[in-house]
Amino acid sequence: MNKIIINISLFVLIAIASCKSHNESHKSLMRFPVTNPLRKDTLTTRTYVSQIHSARHIELRALEKGYLEKIYVDEGQFVKKGQLMFQIMPRLYQAELKRAQAETEFAEIEYQNTKKLVETNVVSPNELALSKAKLDKAKAELALAQVHLDFTQIRAPFDGIMDHLHVREGSLVEEGELLTTLSDNHEMWVYFNVPEAEYLDYKSKVKEDSIMEVQLRLANNKLFEYFGKVTAIEADFNNETGNIAFRATFPNPKGLLRHGETGNILVKRPLKNALLIPQKATFEILDQHYVFVVDKNNIVHSRHINVGAELPHLYEVKAGLKESESILIEGLRKVRDEDEVIPEFQKPEEVLSQLDLYAE
Repeated sequence: MNKIIINISLFVLIAIASCKSHNESHKSLMRFPVTNPLRKDTLTTRTYVSQIHSARHIELRALEKGYLEKIYVDEGQFVKKGQLMFQIMPRLYQAELKRAQAETEFAEIEYQNTKKLVETNVVSPNELALSKAKLDKAKAELALAQVHLDFTQIRAPFDGIMDHLHVREGSLVEEGELLTTLSDNHEMWVYFNVPEAEYLDYKSKVKEDSIMEVQLRLANNKLFEYFGKVTAIEADFNNETGNIAFRATFPNPKGLLRHGETGNILVKRPLKNALLIPQKATFEILDQHYVFVVDKNNIVHSRHINVGAELPHLYEVKAGLKESESILIEGLRKVRDEDEVIPEFQKPEEVLSQLDLYAE
């Protein structure tokens, strides 16, 4: 009798354990959102590090040696074309000008007297020619003295913003010494380097009369409000980097851009018939991209994919995935290969609509 009771008890325990195990196995299946890749036309954005330059950026240097008598401008000031900026002490050059004026007047008088003597046959025509040469020489020296005096005043060659001062009032400056720099910022040139393969793609797709428009992202990660146009490509490739420099021209009516700034050039290109998936649906192993594919039996399988273009929050899949296959879009760290899950399908259009997508 005791044996029968013991056997019945064991049977009941095994049955309970079996049911419990079955329930726990059922409860272990988790629900995960899945979707399909979406095929559509879109735009891809390439980013290039860039340097911003003024369309006209020059150095202002002393044209004559002397003491810097007066500075009429200040650092960062906007100056107008022809505005007086620096005055080098002019007294030496004023004295040279007066001497040249006196020598010119003397040569003029001598020439007129010689001319009268030639008319009365007192002296030969050769004497008149010699006197005329002396007068021309004196006039040339007078003009040169005037130029030297004018060079003591340094004026702005165009409208622009001046940089910091390299000298101070009272300094003895040498001929050619740097005083400041001047930038015309109404139009900016932005330089960026393009790899050879992308340059060839650009030249093969862009027509001769077409102009590529680009955008500029500033250091504060905000987009500059005006579009630029690629207006020049340098002649030679850099043999060390394999790049060639492009130049984009941007209007700068508000004066926000300054010479020497940095930023990123954004170039948008069409991507036809691309197979797109959310970036969050992927994981990386040794720099290789993978997704979890859910088969018809709801079993999860890791799959290596080849990623092409990278868009905001999206990847273009070049190989490894079909449009009809389902992939996990969340909970990638909670599953392992060959796990069974309960998929909750979401339309790819709805999934991608929640992401930032540049689409046509």
